[in-house]
Amino acid sequence: MWAGAKPRWITYALTCEAVAVVAAAVALATGFGGPVRPVWFGVLVVLGVAQAEMSRRIERLRRWMSGQTHINVTSVWYLAGVVLLPPAWVALLAVVLYTHLWVRVWRQVRTRPAHRFVASTAWAMLSCFAASSVLALLGLHGTPLQTPRGVFALCLAAVVFELVNVGLVAAGIYLYTSQRSAADLIGTWEDNAFELATLCLGGLTALALVEQPVLVVFVVAPLLLLHRYLLLKQQLQVAAVTDEKTGLLNTAGWHESAVREHTRAQRRGTPGFAVLMIDLDHFKRINDTYGHLTGDDVLAAVAVAISGSVRQGDTVGRFGGEEFVVLLPGIGRVDVLGIAERVRVAVGELNVVISTGTGTVRVSGLSVSIGVARHPDAGPTLDDVLRTADAALYRAKEGGRNQVAV
Repeated sequence: MWAGAKPRWITYALTCEAVAVVAAAVALATGFGGPVRPVWFGVLVVLGVAQAEMSRRIERLRRWMSGQTHINVTSVWYLAGVVLLPPAWVALLAVVLYTHLWVRVWRQVRTRPAHRFVASTAWAMLSCFAASSVLALLGLHGTPLQTPRGVFALCLAAVVFELVNVGLVAAGIYLYTSQRSAADLIGTWEDNAFELATLCLGGLTALALVEQPVLVVFVVAPLLLLHRYLLLKQQLQVAAVTDEKTGLLNTAGWHESAVREHTRAQRRGTPGFAVLMIDLDHFKRINDTYGHLTGDDVLAAVAVAISGSVRQGDTVGRFGGEEFVVLLPGIGRVDVLGIAERVRVAVGELNVVISTGTGTVRVSGLSVSIGVARHPDAGPTLDDVLRTADAALYRAKEGGRNQVAV
């Protein structure tokens, strides 16, 4: 965390974590919200853990493919807990379920480091605590849920939980990444529709626990189907913008990211980004000498070298053939030249060893030519920047290859 996160995010996250711990501890010590029913707490823990275990593989795949915002189905158990448990106990429920997800799913996902997990746990605790506290202060805990007052309590709990959670998470994402678009901060309309569906199931879970506990098991099946549907949707979206040979963004996927960055740069009124156009030199020789399958393996190795040489927030794509492109947001001329040179050196140091049916093939001595262009120096539009980068790439190749041209 200290090495990778921004100081402002660290301050925000630690503050949220401290508030969550203190609020839960004080509420436990004072008995705020009334007595707890251990049976309900235990049932919600068992159901949450069981559902997470049944959808463990789906959740891991979704987490790998998700961006900054990620909707998980634990909201079902949180909303039921908000209605049925005192504030401190529903906060503890969030800790238990998130810890189980970390141990069984998220710690194996590189995009989910421990410090982000702890912050997300604190935000879930605070959202649950706030919603349950509102019900406690209004005297709505214990209201029969089948009455109009009980329905009002359910709706109020869902609204408070969602508003607090969205606010805390959006602030965290902004402080961590500086992203400003609504989709980046609060998710898409589809994401939020899925969250609404899980909250509705949470209300039904609470009602079932109070009126007919055995009916709770019928919530799990639609929950698993919703989870699987969301995974399928994400897989289709990823497949549509991914180059299958290298795993990078394809032309459409990269261009979509570049359009968003160009729009952000125009809105802020500051130089926002640069583009590297990269071409693998003499790639036809590799295909002619070793075959197209070996050529594909070389392209994949070059993609890894490029991705490892740029910054975490940069976007790497493949434009087809042996041409790659990199989008570098918020970067100066000196820095972009340094990254371009780092890419050139990294590819030059590659030693690709490939096993074939007849033995081992070793491909080395690779090089790339790189064209560099920055917005708005290259022109006001994204097409201007791309054309200028392409012209610079042509100059690099005409100048003898294995070099960077601006």
